[in-house]
Amino acid sequence: MSCWDTVQAYALRSLGVGERLLPRDDFTLCQQFTLIGSGMIWNIYFGLLALVAGFFLANALALGKAARNPLLRKPAEWFIFIFRGSPLFIQFFLAYAIFTALKQNVPGASWLTSAWAGALVVLFLNTAAYSAEIFYGALRSVPRGEVEAADAYGMTGWRRFRRIIWPTMMRLGWPAYTNEAIFLFHATTLVFFSGFPAFQQKGDALYYASYFADKTFNPFIPYPIVAFYFILLTLVVIGVFGLINRHLNKHLPQDARRKLRLRPQMIR
Repeated sequence: MSCWDTVQAYALRSLGVGERLLPRDDFTLCQQFTLIGSGMIWNIYFGLLALVAGFFLANALALGKAARNPLLRKPAEWFIFIFRGSPLFIQFFLAYAIFTALKQNVPGASWLTSAWAGALVVLFLNTAAYSAEIFYGALRSVPRGEVEAADAYGMTGWRRFRRIIWPTMMRLGWPAYTNEAIFLFHATTLVFFSGFPAFQQKGDALYYASYFADKTFNPFIPYPIVAFYFILLTLVVIGVFGLINRHLNKHLPQDARRKLRLRPQMIR
């Protein structure tokens, strides 16, 4: 089988399209690159959906934490504290135990025990908590002069928040939020180690890397391939978020624009 035939057979295997049987012998570099790349589809799925949904929840939590009303502030503070204070790995296992109990007692809840849904919920809640803390800090850093200027122009309530406070909050918090987005995509590899099963062997990148490492007894090929794909994904995230950062700061002088800096988080 040529490399092109391998790509055609296995490129979409993680989605259930193409060859169903995994290679059993004579493992080639092309097979490993293709299957691990196929598994990256799930990592991108987890990271992208959790990031988009978590962005909106994070904004709501940041506003809740900044609210004067304790009925809004306290739930937001505790949500952020719990998900930032506990390890993501433990959250996966606790969530799987809860979803398994729901599956046994609530009709129609079985989908939550699948990796595509249950793991996504955990990543969504986790990144929302971390992002909310970033946006809350940015909200507290909005210059008082800008708010007073909006008041002087007669802007109040939602109009003032939408036109003045929220854009400034995004501009101040975006560099830190970019690093959170990068870490979120890296954290999707923990889904493989969680209790959530891969449906019909439709696993993520680490699932296929582990398969090749077990079969060949050589982890020094598949795992660097995973790292290579995530480095490429990180470059894409930096590029996309950099364009958004440039748009958020387009009204500022060139020397006053905040630059994106990659700051990997070794320990969360």
